[in-house]
Amino acid sequence: MAKTQHTTHIGIYGGSFNPIHTGHIALARTLLRLTSLDEIWFMVSPLNPFKRATEDLLADNLRLKLTQLALEGEPRLVASDFEFGLPKPSYTYDTLRKLTETYPQNHFTLIMGADNWLAFDRWKDHEKILRDYPIIVYPRHNSTVDAAALPPGVTLIDTPLYDFNSTVIRQRVADGRSIHGLVKPEIEELTREYYQNMAQHGDNDINMP
Repeated sequence: MAKTQHTTHIGIYGGSFNPIHTGHIALARTLLRLTSLDEIWFMVSPLNPFKRATEDLLADNLRLKLTQLALEGEPRLVASDFEFGLPKPSYTYDTLRKLTETYPQNHFTLIMGADNWLAFDRWKDHEKILRDYPIIVYPRHNSTVDAAALPPGVTLIDTPLYDFNSTVIRQRVADGRSIHGLVKPEIEELTREYYQNMAQHGDNDINMP
């Protein structure tokens, strides 16, 4: 999975990436530029088989495939299926601990949006995450974080407010509208194919090319 054996500072950027889009990638590039992170791993979250939260979540393997294709040519951005092999539901602290066990040469930092930070005290094992791992918080619309009030180990990075349009992308595909510029050109056709198939047939586990 990792693109280098010598990287030590890894940012963990978790999400459904349903689908990955240009805002995700622009944010990651900015974080690499503004922090000491060597790489950012896009941790694609698997569907919890015990709780189907949404009917428009593309199959795990297809979201991973789109993420891998979108990150080709980005040597410091890595698509990861690490959570696919963990017990479900996958909790962030458990993932971080398993990453540390699996890659002891690396130091992991959790990346989250300001909206998630404001709800962080409701996360499972949030105290352990704070104790054991640095956290990078990036701004989100309508989610104000006071940098001066953050606990040790938590850093607010002043990135631009990127629009995160996965929902908009899915809706535009359903409506037959263009998604040009919202996703990387390398995945535009596949993104449309995968989500159209899911919308039309309710089968989101089609064969990958």
